[in-house]
Amino acid sequence: MWAIQRAIFRRIHGTVDVTVPKLSSFSVVSPKNVEVEYADGSKFNFSAEFQRIHSPAADGKVRSIGGEKGMRIPRILEVWKLGSVNYVESLKLQERLVTERKAHRIPDTLLSLQHPPTYTLGKRRTDHNLLIPESELTKIGAELHYTQRGGDITFHGPSQAILYPIISLRDMGIGARSYVERLESSMIELASIYGVKARAGHKGETGVWVGDQKIGAIGVRISYGITSHGLAFNINPDLSYFKHIVPCGIADKEVTSLRRETETKQLIPTWRGVSSH
Repeated sequence: MWAIQRAIFRRIHGTVDVTVPKLSSFSVVSPKNVEVEYADGSKFNFSAEFQRIHSPAADGKVRSIGGEKGMRIPRILEVWKLGSVNYVESLKLQERLVTERKAHRIPDTLLSLQHPPTYTLGKRRTDHNLLIPESELTKIGAELHYTQRGGDITFHGPSQAILYPIISLRDMGIGARSYVERLESSMIELASIYGVKARAGHKGETGVWVGDQKIGAIGVRISYGITSHGLAFNINPDLSYFKHIVPCGIADKEVTSLRRETETKQLIPTWRGVSSH
């Protein structure tokens, strides 16, 4: 997934340079392990890989960061590669990181992960777009969770590139619409690497599409200029899970994946091959 991580950072922050981060607000148990303590006193231990990316302010603007006025400060993005994480734990982690980011105790942070099979609903609570009784979800090995993000119902699962940026839009000087457009552009850029021509949704469509089939979903939350939730790009998930929902509330549209779109073009041999690109 490094290709899409770089695409997101390039679209928002500019050129990149990678070094190893120091996580001042969290306990780094080992180079690949981090322990997070939540507000309720509970702790969770994540297996993770970390990268810190530095970039000059691409637009050259003088910014106010952490109370310091008129300072031209390079932007930093910490990338946490977390592997497979339970959806509830990822929500709790995002909430903690948002709090830390609001207080300027951490830099912009990008969570890169996968979830076990999970359906999520946005704050509009469009339960009617779940086409299977909740009682049947355990039979197909899936969970259902309600969130405060925008957007409609969607599916998260293995072999999806799921990215949750915890970043300050105010520090970057962009608004919500521009931010969403940049997330769309990053997925379009990733698809183009593999010879797939993707596009942003037309009026009434959200996310990123290949023809009339959706390949990437976006659902974000912005609180006091700090983002959470993010995007899910279909690399090679089990597309049968999408048959149990109206994806993103758009009826009569199918879902596709990078694997499906490249079967007659440039083959993607494995999920690992994509993640290491």
